[in-house]
Amino acid sequence: LAGAWSVVRVLFGVPVADWCPHPRECLVVLLLGFSMILGQKIVLRDPVATLNKCQVNEKIPCGTLDIGPSSCEAINCCFDGQQCYYGNAVTVQCTMDGQFVVVVAKESTVPQLDLASISLLEGKEAPCSPVATTDNFAIYNFPVMACGTISKVEGDYLMYENMITSSYEVGIGSLGSITRDSIFELYFQCRYLAYDVPALMADVYTIAPPPPVAAAGPLRVELRLANGQCNTKGCNKGTTEVSAYSSYYQDSDYPVTKVLRQPVYVEVRILDRTDPNIVLLLENCWATSTPDPLGVPQWNLLVNGCPYQGDKYLTTLVPVDSSSGLSFPTHYKRFIFKMFTFVDPASLHHLEQKVFIHCSTAVCHPSASASCEPRCSRKGEFLVQTPWKHVHFSVSLPSCSFQEGILQQ
Repeated sequence: LAGAWSVVRVLFGVPVADWCPHPRECLVVLLLGFSMILGQKIVLRDPVATLNKCQVNEKIPCGTLDIGPSSCEAINCCFDGQQCYYGNAVTVQCTMDGQFVVVVAKESTVPQLDLASISLLEGKEAPCSPVATTDNFAIYNFPVMACGTISKVEGDYLMYENMITSSYEVGIGSLGSITRDSIFELYFQCRYLAYDVPALMADVYTIAPPPPVAAAGPLRVELRLANGQCNTKGCNKGTTEVSAYSSYYQDSDYPVTKVLRQPVYVEVRILDRTDPNIVLLLENCWATSTPDPLGVPQWNLLVNGCPYQGDKYLTTLVPVDSSSGLSFPTHYKRFIFKMFTFVDPASLHHLEQKVFIHCSTAVCHPSASASCEPRCSRKGEFLVQTPWKHVHFSVSLPSCSFQEGILQQ
């Protein structure tokens, strides 16, 4: 069922704001800790990046009408000189009358959080549904004993625990399944008579770069990743796709990290040839979880030189012509795909595996009556087979390891 998409329940976690202006009189929010799921780490926006946190598209009032700057900051909200408002974070507050107040910002995670997908332990029915929603925030206000909250007594403390969950989308192909959504986990807790709140720490661990994969063929062909940054003097910053290929990752740059759904800039080129009459073609490009190009799971990126139609996020072909400034532009092919990770076909859980990118390629000699370039419809479908004269060969990218929200070469 190529191109099908499923929704799966997962655990969701984001930074928590801790609040209690009078610790002897009210409840205190306590972060229990982030758990690793399938060996993967969460990807968070920096909770101490106050400037970014407070740059919101709309200002939802936080605290009382007469709240001052210091009190506003104490409950992890933002103050603009006139009012206190919620920032781009997940803010959890506990009131003296035994209520949870949870304000979730869409910008609190990378990629952005789908506010419609989140819920508490006992689902989305009242009183567990949001009391208010906007394009950028979801606001929850519910009793500490409701919505699946677990209560327990430890020493002198009466504690209440709950968590937020989310769903994620899975693309199901005939030979494999992928997702571009992250897995997270968040537990939050209120308790009486708390005196301090532990600091939140989130670590993303890198791994050593894997060894390269060698590909034999009659021509030397290289597959490499551009870094998407315009670092070359005089590069065209006004054209995103052109400037994205102005510089490339070097060996010392790896491992390279990418957030799910961020663009991955791929280039395939012929090396050590100066014949202007040959054209490099990309026939098929795909990703697998092993060095074997025929291994499964696998996910198509290009089919017959055109974007794979079974993917919700279509691969983008980047034209390479004389305006690129390259000596032999026909020796290059470029495309962009959105980062993903494979999922287990049975459980649909994220898999932390190495991912290999493969392309089957050909060298074409164009004639006066026939072009070497494939014709794709507006939807990216292959239309006509051109009578090419070509030599076949294949190339693979050195293995890439995917963590949750991370691409590492």
